[in-house]
Amino acid sequence: MYGTFKALASLLAVAVGVQAQESSVTRSFYGMAYSPDGALLPQCGADQASVTRDMGKLAQLTPRIRLYGADCNQTELVLEGIKQAGNVDLSVWLGIFIDGNDTVYERQLNAVTTAIQKYGTEHIAGITVGNEFLLLSYGDGGSATDPKGVAARTTLLNYIQKTNQTLKAMKLDKPIPLGTADAGSAVTKELCAGADYVMANVHPWFGHVPVEQSAGWTWQFFQDFDVNVCAQAPNKPVMYIAETGWPTASDNASITTNGPSKASVQGLQTFMDSFVCQANKNNTNYFFFEVCLSLSQQLLNTC
Repeated sequence: MYGTFKALASLLAVAVGVQAQESSVTRSFYGMAYSPDGALLPQCGADQASVTRDMGKLAQLTPRIRLYGADCNQTELVLEGIKQAGNVDLSVWLGIFIDGNDTVYERQLNAVTTAIQKYGTEHIAGITVGNEFLLLSYGDGGSATDPKGVAARTTLLNYIQKTNQTLKAMKLDKPIPLGTADAGSAVTKELCAGADYVMANVHPWFGHVPVEQSAGWTWQFFQDFDVNVCAQAPNKPVMYIAETGWPTASDNASITTNGPSKASVQGLQTFMDSFVCQANKNNTNYFFFEVCLSLSQQLLNTC
């Protein structure tokens, strides 16, 4: 799914734009997915001033954000940004991106632990090991229960366990929950049993449903394929929708429409008006995907 979204550059811009300290802005969102602009190897162009500005704006929209990885110093940039923005009320699920290469994992684990030693645990709500690692491992036509999927799950759970051992050795002032994020269809009872929390990506645009049905479809998919599955695990992990949103456009006109799912600003507005209010009322834990702080403030839902 990540690769598909990468092909839809405009689709990634699916949240709201705000002006700092706008009195009309409310904290309508349970959580938001966030990646500092430019925090990609090898360029690593993210800068502290921009991230600090983002933290100030995000704190007006939500009390929670989640990151995807730790490369390019983004963990420290975000925690320092929270501090510089006035120690704003933001809880962060840090990220450790994995691709099966131990060097990649170790590099990011080191970045995360270094940031924790520097900034403490006050704003840290969890550490998410992997983002769609299972889906990317078993690929199109595969599944989480085929040999590739099972092998990937073993690798992932080993990384989670190693992260847990590392944190215990640090003797922190509070336990930090450890989990993972993957496609909603990749969740299994065995995966749930090895994590404190599980985040599932649930994008209604890929569900081939009209936007008017997207909020209900998202909730039902999450219940059927993720919540009910993890309820069978003995540890009963906390469940989150890791990503959900609606595309506004596509760089490729041929895939602007996915069956009855049409990418449009109005579609985004409709999804926000329906899903966000419903999810907030029924206590669904979700991270809206993903914040683009330059879109029109008119999209903001204040339910």
